[in-house]
Amino acid sequence: MITPETKEKIMDAVRIEEVVGEFVNLKKRGVNLIGLCPFHNEKTPSFNVNPARGIFKCFGCGKGGDAVSFLMDHEHYTYPEALKYLAGKYGIEIEEEAPSPEQQQAMDEKESLFNLTAFAQKYYEEILHQHEEGKAIGMTYFKERGFTLETIKKFGLGYSLAQWDAFTQHAKKHGYKKEYLLKTSLTKEKDQQMYDSFRGRVIFPIQNLSGRVLGFGARILTSEKNKPKYINTAESDIYHKSKVLYGLYFAKSTISREDNCYLVEGYTDVISMHQAGIENVIASSGTSLTSEQIKLIRRYTSNITLLFDGDPAGIKAAFRGIDMILEEGMNVRLVLFPDGEDPDSYARKYRPVEVKEFVEKNALDFISFKTRLLLGETQNDPIRKAGLIREISQTISLIPEPIARTLYIQQCSELMEIDERLLVAEVNKLRRQKMQRERGHEPPQELPEPRPEAGIQPETQKITNGHQEREVIRMLLQHGEKKIEFKVADEEGRPVDIAIRVADFIVDDFSDDKLGFDNAACQAIFDIYAGHRLKDTTPTEQTFFNHPEPLVRELAVDLLSTPYTLSDNWKNRHRIFVKTEEENLKLSLIEVLYAFKLRRLEKMIEENQEQLKAATEEEEALQLLDNDSKLKAKRSLFAKELSRIITR
Repeated sequence: MITPETKEKIMDAVRIEEVVGEFVNLKKRGVNLIGLCPFHNEKTPSFNVNPARGIFKCFGCGKGGDAVSFLMDHEHYTYPEALKYLAGKYGIEIEEEAPSPEQQQAMDEKESLFNLTAFAQKYYEEILHQHEEGKAIGMTYFKERGFTLETIKKFGLGYSLAQWDAFTQHAKKHGYKKEYLLKTSLTKEKDQQMYDSFRGRVIFPIQNLSGRVLGFGARILTSEKNKPKYINTAESDIYHKSKVLYGLYFAKSTISREDNCYLVEGYTDVISMHQAGIENVIASSGTSLTSEQIKLIRRYTSNITLLFDGDPAGIKAAFRGIDMILEEGMNVRLVLFPDGEDPDSYARKYRPVEVKEFVEKNALDFISFKTRLLLGETQNDPIRKAGLIREISQTISLIPEPIARTLYIQQCSELMEIDERLLVAEVNKLRRQKMQRERGHEPPQELPEPRPEAGIQPETQKITNGHQEREVIRMLLQHGEKKIEFKVADEEGRPVDIAIRVADFIVDDFSDDKLGFDNAACQAIFDIYAGHRLKDTTPTEQTFFNHPEPLVRELAVDLLSTPYTLSDNWKNRHRIFVKTEEENLKLSLIEVLYAFKLRRLEKMIEENQEQLKAATEEEEALQLLDNDSKLKAKRSLFAKELSRIITR
């Protein structure tokens, strides 16, 4: 493992403009550099490099990060590989911590397992291409499925002989230990007899992101009813099926470039779609979609299109997957193939251009998909229709982004012919229930009376809650270490000035008022600042640029980047001098916090009014009316301080 001291030396030496400049033609523009983005096709440069902060940001596709993340995205390096590349570039000697005996043993064992799976893949591939049984059975099967020789070699497909222990004996002859054969589940043991797991099956190797073989999927070619059609490698130290996506090694570059990922069910679906020219396609390796797999996809895109046949089990799998994808803050669309067709058969039956056209024309958002599929089942039964509406509302309530939720509610209202206000009330109720479960039934948030500060400039623009959450985090990232002065009374009542760091002020203010963020990445950044507050320190920008969660890295880069700079020559020529935010930091900070709280109050008022409309008991209605009055009074106080005009 690379030592922290070596990582620090590397990051201190790195000049992002030099690293990115090896792959992108950059030109000077003000204090930044610009060029054509390497992650999407564009004719006008929107790719910015900020040497001072050591970050890049494309204002076209949204990609951003530091030198390490650039190499990871562009060259598909792992984190250690990117660090080693930079160390080599800047002549820094890599110092690695000596692992403990236990760590070394675990590393050696993993490497032994990887060596064995690589050996097995070459063996199965050789049997397919050179052995008579492999050619007669395995190769015939693949050719019948329409796979070309080029495709077969690309995916490293193979065949396992029908003999009892052909592979096991071959591996033992080459020195592979019994314990590793059993751990990789390539071999099984019964009554002290070792035998091959994948006898008489075609083999689909499963690779990790760097192309190393983790395990295998194996399909039987006979019609024996007592044997499963597919069997897969068992869980091991190197293979965790819930964290693996079949075909991602081959698809990741195209997924990133096209900003969309097609998700299918099986190995042959992936291979046939690849052969049809649709290469941004992967499968979930014989398991239901997991949150780990969704997060893996999110490293390359925020858009997933599920491709399913008309099989009821496949449709139910699609419904389960929809909720999980939406809850991760990603966008999801679905394509249902005609009866009797799946991605594999459709790709073999039609020309590549026709396959692409079908997928593009038939992709539906999840509400259209669910309503078209299930509305007919309700048969005008109001109870069954109400159940469908509740089911869709449940799915909408999982979406973390408020704007997206609103748009889906509007669409559902139109499709289901139901009052939008009722849907809003139902979705808000479900979200409140979810938040209460997550917080252990904490009481609702209380906002204190505003603390007046003179001189706050009026702000009349209506801003979404998402924007205001980002503004709070931007103040933390851009100004967290800076200090602002406040007047307080000493023990004798005399006014004295005290200096408080911006980060400390925000953290204390939010903690006192028990406030949080809807956006998970915003909350994660705030939590990091809160943790540093306890130690009386402030995190650096690199803390967020190197964060393991992609959404946190992207948000930090986004908030620390701007495509605009005001030229000093222009300001001097026109004698226009703009007061910067830093020069007016105290007032800017208070305005951002008040704007956040005002919008939070507006949301609470909206939710309270929706509950009031749906209230059926007089006592409940009176309580909600009282709550409405109190919330509006607080809103008026905040609005007065912000000099805002309340229009509703």
